[in-house]
Amino acid sequence: MKLKVNGEEKKIEIDQENARLSTVLNSMGYKPNTIVVELNNLIINSIKWEKVIIKDGDNLEIVSIVGGG
Repeated sequence: MKLKVNGEEKKIEIDQENARLSTVLNSMGYKPNTIVVELNNLIINSIKWEKVIIKDGDNLEIVSIVGGG
């Protein structure tokens, strides 16, 4: 499956049946409590990541949250 992630095309090895947003993010090494995700110009609440299905050609923007002071 090909996705555009933060402007770069990436190939993700995952079955279409298992292509839930949470699974895709996990396979790319992202930790759910440290990122905000936009899928095709729509911010997706982390509570819905298990239900959202990713399709070939989708566009993901992933922003990491960094704490500091």
